[in-house]
Amino acid sequence: MPAPVELHALHGLPHVRPGDDLAALVLAALDRQRLTLQPGDVLVLAQKIVSKAEGRLVDLASVVPSQRALDLAIAVAKDARLVELILRESVRIVRHRVNVLIVEHRLGFVMANAGIDQSNVDHAGAEQALLLPENPDASAEALRREIGARCGVAPGVVINDSFGRPWRRGAVGVAIGCAGVAAVRDLRGAPDLFGRKLRVTDVGVADEIASAASMVMGQAGEGLPVVLVRGLAHTGPAQPAQALVRAPQEDLFR
Repeated sequence: MPAPVELHALHGLPHVRPGDDLAALVLAALDRQRLTLQPGDVLVLAQKIVSKAEGRLVDLASVVPSQRALDLAIAVAKDARLVELILRESVRIVRHRVNVLIVEHRLGFVMANAGIDQSNVDHAGAEQALLLPENPDASAEALRREIGARCGVAPGVVINDSFGRPWRRGAVGVAIGCAGVAAVRDLRGAPDLFGRKLRVTDVGVADEIASAASMVMGQAGEGLPVVLVRGLAHTGPAQPAQALVRAPQEDLFR
């Protein structure tokens, strides 16, 4: 029988600010809960704390909207400064209507508002927007290496964010950054229960981990942005989250 999977939300993390040492904050939280990292453990971090630590906050007062942003802001009923940031972070607009702006982010993610958010952001003194990390896979790898160097165990690291989905209601956690984990597990050629070989099955392992952790993190003011996941039997070579992005030539809806 497989071992049970455990999810431990780390309590007591302070509000993360630009320049904060995330590895130190995570290790201190583990220590407070008397949790010691073990081989195979995965740490899931909410995108917001990674972005905050990397200084991805933008003061909207500093943003000058282009004419394109001004026109689009009227169509979608959004702040033109926010729309300008969305356009800067995107390569194309996929769909838009009032209150909805779906774009292809420069990293390949198709998402609302290029992942730019103002929730759970301290607006004291300025109205700010928070962008995704510049390179979430690199952020995950750097954190994995730093934690490994300090405690002797390099955990898998997944950076998750909340995505809406076409044809289904409700936001779910997905992986936008990944290190030390097989982001996608290719089961093609493996037998099913009756010995029939699977022909098309890929499993989005990192997305499943991100989604499971999101249930513990919550989506509002819970203040639990880091989750330790233990007991996973994730096998296969480590891959970045970019492995989850479907190539344009394989996209039937593009």
